[in-house]
Amino acid sequence: MTNFICITCGTQFGEGDGSPPACPICEDERQFVPQSGQEWSDMASLGQEHEVIWNEEAEGVHSLQISPHFGIGQRAFLIEGRDGNVLWDCLSLIDEASKGRIAAMGGLSAIAISHPHFYSSMTEWSAACGGVPIHIHANDGEWVQRRSALLRPWTGETLSIGQATMIRCGGHFDGSCVLHCPWLEGGRGALFVGDTMQVTMDRRFVSFMRSYPNLIPLDAKAVTAISEAVRSYRFEAIYGAFPGRTVESDGNGVVERSAQRYIKAIAG
Repeated sequence: MTNFICITCGTQFGEGDGSPPACPICEDERQFVPQSGQEWSDMASLGQEHEVIWNEEAEGVHSLQISPHFGIGQRAFLIEGRDGNVLWDCLSLIDEASKGRIAAMGGLSAIAISHPHFYSSMTEWSAACGGVPIHIHANDGEWVQRRSALLRPWTGETLSIGQATMIRCGGHFDGSCVLHCPWLEGGRGALFVGDTMQVTMDRRFVSFMRSYPNLIPLDAKAVTAISEAVRSYRFEAIYGAFPGRTVESDGNGVVERSAQRYIKAIAG
């Protein structure tokens, strides 16, 4: 029995003696199935050709990414905190080197996931780190492909994880979340946004989409709701889902200006 992994989106599925007939996440309009068709891998095969690379982004913030590129290519984050370390978003591969490094750093207290595209191998990561809880928003529970007692679906608009706060913003998915960590950036705060917001190439704005690969925009109401959801939280930096996509300063102002620019652009 194998836990197959979708090569296109990187999602790990429940055990089976053959590959799944399809990947529901890729068949949704927010993702895609390649013209070549659906292909599958597994954890052991990934580990033969890939590794997890680490980068210290700032004090207490470490990004993790699969190399060479795999799946969507997102970065996850290990965030150090006095209440325990939190893994924000996840990767399809967990290697032995990462297991050892996390253990040496004191392990994890929780895993928090922004949205279904980054569920990846979240159950495998939790099990490898002592069975820590995996926090996903219940509104997106239908997209879970590997069920586990380690999952902690939550409802409502915010969830406290020690000093950190998960904030449901909606938009990209109904349960799309960001993570606010007020102790980072010298106490000025940081926001980890997954795909709820996308840090733009110039690193001076963020943007918002229902589907990034298929270029389906959000409407003004959804974008306004996202900006309002984070308005009361102070944050200097914004950490996006992809390498280098980090806003280093004036994070609150960036979100406000970005929402205004976006809404003006779609107003006609």
